[in-house]
Amino acid sequence: MPRPTVAQFAYGACTVVFSAFALLLVSGTSSGAGIALVVVVALALGLLVAVAAPRSTSRPVPVPRSLPREPVRATLPSPAGVPAAREAVRERAAS
Repeated sequence: MPRPTVAQFAYGACTVVFSAFALLLVSGTSSGAGIALVVVVALALGLLVAVAAPRSTSRPVPVPRSLPREPVRATLPSPAGVPAAREAVRERAAS
């Protein structure tokens, strides 16, 4: 079963809040049964809007790998093959 998107949650929640507020203002009810009926209708309307909201159909397409997966081998010159340049080390005398 696919999970609802953030947009579907937002559409459904806004529909529940605004429709409950509008129905309570229009009906003018103050009894517990009337308020319960308004809440049930608002929840049903919010669920209907959330389900009817369009889903995102774009999915990332996997990129085919053209190169075989092999470890990368770097070739570095060995220290023994490079002639070492010896320089005289000169120390500064403490003054």
